[in-house]
Amino acid sequence: MSKRIGIYARVSTRNGQTVENQLRQLNEVAGRMGWTIAAVWSDEGISGSKGRDQRPGFDQMITAVNRREVDLVAVWSVDRLGRSLQDLIGFLADLQAKGCDLYLHQQGIDTSTPSGRMLFQMLSVFAEFEREMIRERVVAGLERTKSKGTRLGRPKLDYSVRRKIEIAMRKGKGIRPTARALGVSTTTVMKIKSEMDDITQSA
Repeated sequence: MSKRIGIYARVSTRNGQTVENQLRQLNEVAGRMGWTIAAVWSDEGISGSKGRDQRPGFDQMITAVNRREVDLVAVWSVDRLGRSLQDLIGFLADLQAKGCDLYLHQQGIDTSTPSGRMLFQMLSVFAEFEREMIRERVVAGLERTKSKGTRLGRPKLDYSVRRKIEIAMRKGKGIRPTARALGVSTTTVMKIKSEMDDITQSA
């Protein structure tokens, strides 16, 4: 039985760029491999950093995969899918969950083959490594900040401001007007009002 494939192409700008070359090469590959092209999707003039809701072709591809209408998605290059390694790993995982494979022409990756699956696993390892490096940099940054004596988190609310909020609440003023008048968030006012209510109920 011939493998049903969906072809996805994308270019970032419309200034002389088209998806024609991508589609031509992927059609040639499909012919050599004996694949049946079930659908073709494209996004023209759209950055790879845009989300699914801003890439109609990409959205249609995901829908087709979820409906199990294709067995493999063929793309000219990995950067046609997106710019983030973590996003790519998540995308590959979603495809595999639906029993769909991925073919990346420029990278020579076909997850329906043993070597392609191995490369996919390598990408997963690199993505995990990237996440750990980011986490370590964040922790190191926080430690440096604390060592300099810098207070982390929101600054403590000035006592005089708190008293003004309490007075405004006792006078029955609204939360939002009070927040605007004193230059604090509505969340801060709501928290203080809640604490006042608790004290009143327990008295």
